[in-house]
Amino acid sequence: MASIAPRADQMQEVIAAVPKGVPVVMLNMLRFRETAQYPDERPKISGREAYAKYSAEAAQHVAKVGGSLVWFGEAQGSVIGPPDEHWDHLFLVRYPSIEKFVEMVSSASYQAIVVHRSSALKDSRLIVALEKGS
Repeated sequence: MASIAPRADQMQEVIAAVPKGVPVVMLNMLRFRETAQYPDERPKISGREAYAKYSAEAAQHVAKVGGSLVWFGEAQGSVIGPPDEHWDHLFLVRYPSIEKFVEMVSSASYQAIVVHRSSALKDSRLIVALEKGS
């Protein structure tokens, strides 16, 4: 089942479960649409191009809350996983805390750019992790 946006109940469960005030690392797994599917009459661009628009602006929001890109790569294939599941990009982003992540995604200026992400993606995963020893 494709997942693009967080479900409110799922987000609340994660926020409640993650210890406050400790750094978190988010694993992002992305699969792009061939053509971005915007909800309005924008010029046709690829999912990758739409995500690049989102990413350029999202990086500023990440930095504003003290976050940083840890690692980025293009997926090449799965050694273990469903045979029909594939990902295009994988990356890790570190945030000072779950509260800073929530602050970022709740801001009106961040919400204004989410249309690029939603239009770009065919499927995604966003997994919160604590660094070992935290």
